[in-house]
Amino acid sequence: MSDSVPDIVIGRLPLYLRALARLEQDGVPITSSHELGAQLGISSAQIRKDLSHFGEFGKQGTGYQVPYLREQLARILCVDRDWTVAVIGAGHLGRALAGYKGFGPRGFHVDVIFDNDPDIIGTQIGGLVVKPGESMVEELRARRIEIAMIAVPAAAAQSVTDRVVAGGVRAILNYAPIRLVVPDYVHVQDIDPVIHLQHMTYYLRT
Repeated sequence: MSDSVPDIVIGRLPLYLRALARLEQDGVPITSSHELGAQLGISSAQIRKDLSHFGEFGKQGTGYQVPYLREQLARILCVDRDWTVAVIGAGHLGRALAGYKGFGPRGFHVDVIFDNDPDIIGTQIGGLVVKPGESMVEELRARRIEIAMIAVPAAAAQSVTDRVVAGGVRAILNYAPIRLVVPDYVHVQDIDPVIHLQHMTYYLRT
């Protein structure tokens, strides 16, 4: 697999994986790029091109074996194993993330949550005791956590990011409305609901 695979292609693989998981759950043994494309609103040619970056997974005229393709995409995305995750920030959003039940079935398990508020530190969220932010670097290293979800105000996001990177985190899901500065080896995905809302309102013009 080439390191030159475009990021936009990587971004579509989880969509394919989710669709295949649903097909497998429904007992569908074989699918095609046309069927996947119809489900996802993506052209069959684009799906075939995306998959071709990683090898040959089906035969022309026979389609894809659903369980096999799902397993291969899970391997490519490294979700054929479990990942422990840290949540930084125990406000409303952090609490929702820590308590979200959809992560576990997909292999992501929130292992620790941090906050700086003395009134929150020591309380429990989703069965986890909130840890003080000052212990973040040591805790992350001890737990060997490589993924963090940052749910803190913008003013605190960069300093928090510096600490999670020092703690060994290499992938960050960022909910703070700010661009984070990280080393080249750290991957950041930004999740800003306001940006998505503003994107949608463009299409509501009258």
